[in-house]
Amino acid sequence: MNWNHDYPPLFDSHCHLDFTDFDRDRSEVLDRAVDSGIGYICIPATRRGQWQRLIKPMPISQPIQIIVALGLHPYFMADHHTGDLQALDQFLQQHRSLPCVVAIGETGLDFVVGQDREKQLSMFTGHVKLACRHELPLIIHGRKSHDQILQILRRHRPPRGGIIHAYSGSEQQARDYLKLGFKLGFGGGITYPRASKTRQLASTLPLASVVLETDAPDMPLNGQQGKRNEPGQVLHVATCLASLRNITLSEVAGATSENCRAIFGL
Repeated sequence: MNWNHDYPPLFDSHCHLDFTDFDRDRSEVLDRAVDSGIGYICIPATRRGQWQRLIKPMPISQPIQIIVALGLHPYFMADHHTGDLQALDQFLQQHRSLPCVVAIGETGLDFVVGQDREKQLSMFTGHVKLACRHELPLIIHGRKSHDQILQILRRHRPPRGGIIHAYSGSEQQARDYLKLGFKLGFGGGITYPRASKTRQLASTLPLASVVLETDAPDMPLNGQQGKRNEPGQVLHVATCLASLRNITLSEVAGATSENCRAIFGL
């Protein structure tokens, strides 16, 4: 599929471009992203060891704006230690003024893995408090935990909202997130015909509430199971969303990218 460069650039709101999966061909991956109309990529951290590396400009020649979020992913609780949240607070105080630092995350609750629930709840609450203190949006990962996430967000009311990554909750939960100032991230999941609930939500929620993502190298699109995902696939997600909503690809690109820029303050 060829991108019409008269269209607004696409925004991959969630891509782990720094993962070692891309070490051998990161430049070529970004070339393909540019060819697919990608103009912006947000890279969320998953562990403390990534923060310093992420704030350094990525040596790329492609015309893509790279922004980052800093946080501690709930899936990797075994890698997180006492003091990491305090370290995140200090790191944000030192580097908040960098234009690439736009959010806190990836954080959240993952009750599918089922490990350390109390530690997850404590750490996620700490991230939300930091979002309030530093006035930054959140990038939130939630599995089997949306009610608990919503409870914490209602309690603390982070002023900049954020993005609920890879949204798969109910319509009521979606509307509750929207009331709290959050956007909902949709990626390769909507390309699967069997994902009827998620496809229905992506097609009927206000377009102003939707952002696009890949979660690359994970979450491959339908027909690409077992293959590495990459940011250029946002074009296929956008094309699928345009078809589901019966609107143009240009409309999807313009609205979803503007939604990201609004959340991240770009």
